[in-house]
Amino acid sequence: MRGTEGSSEQADSDAPGIGRRRFLGYVLAGPTLVAAADIGPASAAPARVPSADVTDLVDLNDVMTLAAAPTSHLIKVEVHKDGTVSFALPRAEVGQGITTSTAMLIAEELDVPLDRVRVTLADARPELAFNQLTGASNTTISTYTPVRVAAAVARGRLLEAAAIELGAAVRDLTLKAGVVTDLAGGSVLIGALAEKAASATPRRVSVELKERERFTVIGTPQNRIDARDAVTGRKKFAMDLAVPGALPTMVCRPPTINGKVGSVANLDQVRGMHGVTDVVVIPTGVAVRARTFGQCVDAVRALEVSWRGGSAEGKSDESVLKELRKAELPLGLPAVPPSVEARFTFHFRSNSALEPNCAIADVRADRAEIWSGLKAPIVAQQTIAARLGLPQGAVKVHVVESGGSFGRKLFFDAALEAAEISQKIGKPVKLMWHRADDSRQGRAHPMATSRVRADYLGDSVLAFKQRHTSVATDFGHGLGEVFTALAAKLPVGDVGFSQTFFHLTQSMPYSFGLHSRLLSETDKGFNTGSMRNVYSPDVTCARELIVDRLAGKMDKDPYRFRRDFLRDDRSRAVLDKVAEVGTWGRTMPEGTAQGIAFHSEYSAVSAVLVEIDCRPETVNRPIRDGVAGPRVTKAVFAVDVGLAVNPRGLEAQMMGCVMDGIALALTSSLHLRDGHFLEASWDNYFYTRQWNSPPELQIIVMPTTTGKPGGAGELGVAASLAAVACAYGRATGTMPTTFPINHGTLSFEPKPTVPPVPPSPTDGLDHVR
Repeated sequence: MRGTEGSSEQADSDAPGIGRRRFLGYVLAGPTLVAAADIGPASAAPARVPSADVTDLVDLNDVMTLAAAPTSHLIKVEVHKDGTVSFALPRAEVGQGITTSTAMLIAEELDVPLDRVRVTLADARPELAFNQLTGASNTTISTYTPVRVAAAVARGRLLEAAAIELGAAVRDLTLKAGVVTDLAGGSVLIGALAEKAASATPRRVSVELKERERFTVIGTPQNRIDARDAVTGRKKFAMDLAVPGALPTMVCRPPTINGKVGSVANLDQVRGMHGVTDVVVIPTGVAVRARTFGQCVDAVRALEVSWRGGSAEGKSDESVLKELRKAELPLGLPAVPPSVEARFTFHFRSNSALEPNCAIADVRADRAEIWSGLKAPIVAQQTIAARLGLPQGAVKVHVVESGGSFGRKLFFDAALEAAEISQKIGKPVKLMWHRADDSRQGRAHPMATSRVRADYLGDSVLAFKQRHTSVATDFGHGLGEVFTALAAKLPVGDVGFSQTFFHLTQSMPYSFGLHSRLLSETDKGFNTGSMRNVYSPDVTCARELIVDRLAGKMDKDPYRFRRDFLRDDRSRAVLDKVAEVGTWGRTMPEGTAQGIAFHSEYSAVSAVLVEIDCRPETVNRPIRDGVAGPRVTKAVFAVDVGLAVNPRGLEAQMMGCVMDGIALALTSSLHLRDGHFLEASWDNYFYTRQWNSPPELQIIVMPTTTGKPGGAGELGVAASLAAVACAYGRATGTMPTTFPINHGTLSFEPKPTVPPVPPSPTDGLDHVR
């Protein structure tokens, strides 16, 4: 199901199974006005002309939106007596700004001030099924129409109630800023109408949504509704919650990935340490509960544990790379025309969020209650209930806003651990992973290789083949179940979760003749996850570097080459915009260069132009406890998502994507040695820092094109990584093939794995400058 609002018949008719602007909704029974959408099942994809790309028929967002549609009527907009409007969003806010954009949709259709809309996060609700799964930049796409329909139903009921109250015809009433006014100047607040507009029994009604030309909120730049709370410390995350009796808890973890406890020599001694209340062995290590987190750290460090080997025992970057190369699918026999070919390596990367992995659990004999930042809360609830031996309905899961995700919060390992610990000791716990835990035992983006060959003749590209080989990606967080439920309707054949995901997200935006992309996976011994943009950054980076090579072989400008081969006007428009604003082709000093790249996904298109400085004085500049390396000095990013609900929020998202791309290209990776990662915190995992971020950064949100929102949260990572890689190749004269580029330089002294966490710092003032 796609959104239907637009400025033309074409835009409005794109949505399958839905009328032009008229929708059905429900007025639900309640003490005050409650309204919901009635979005029925949609077809798997809009009617399009078939092509060689699966994504031209159906993509991942089509599938996720289709899966969410049947339960859209279960999400409700409520109007209260104080004039506020509330909505329990069934998706997770992890910093991407969806609470703000959702509030904007409600404010638009209900004609109430934005600051009167309260958006909270819904607890786990099994009846919502796939409507409570956050990922793949799908939230705004799939909720855009249902949320607006529910708000429109509420608006209609308020006008009907106001007509009775004011003695006027509905057609003579105006609702604006939460006040209903009649032609004679009489008025009534919507809060005063909330009870009168309510219904004792559910009623089905018909509504029309606003046409885009009448929007006053949607499409206008808005500050985040939670911005003040975030910067003043009022915003509540899991660790900020005061759950009675829940004391700090941490886990002593193995020195290798997924190692197991053999024996503990000093359990009683550690139990007697100051402040410690409990020490128990759990499947993932030894849990310690104490009065403070500092006491937990001391106790974890004091434990003497004999460990059994883990699932990656003895493995290293080099050994995993050998396994990947053995698993690579063949490119086929060399073609007769000339070709360009290369293999690219992408090392393990951490998807740890800025907020440490954490959860609170209070498990009793007959029930349990969990608080955590969760993007798949229903799967978490099911798994925790099964592990505890409780009925699913006896486990209440509260979804808490999170400080970042990068795909990490699709997994609920902290919530599961907290529940196990609480059950075992019979007390509430406030579990926090140490940053070293998340770097070494958490989720990582899989190591991968990508082989590419492009055959060309004259000014034509005749064939393009890409064989992507990756350590297995874990889709056990809920997305896999979406594919299983809709398998009969998907045009990808009988393939596994990761294969389905790969084929539904990877497209060929260029007219490159016969093209094919295949995925091969190996080695399930690692804790992997769907890091931001999943396969696309690696796949797109490899493709765009080959595109630069092709341009060179044909003696064409990289920008002009891309423009000539891009398949549609939207794609060419974003590419043209960054070339124009970024002054593509300007003369630059030796050792510096521009790079340009393109990426399309989630019914959206993006292009990036960057400038990089690879001169020795920049590469070798001194950086405390780090390697400087090249620096991106300028980035211009253009994005077309069809309809930007909140352009300011979209701009912020793309800024983050650019920083992700720079990090993936230049600095951030995990080093695997002897079955464990050497990185143990953010201080030796080099995400883009201030000394590596571009002094010039410009985000351009293109004017509305399709009239309906596309995905945005992950979109900009792939093109940004690719543009930096292409710029590096042009600046140095050597195409990079290993990422990040500085992976081979270990710029820190690895922290020990035993004990698994470093001591609490006491030297903070020593580093103040």
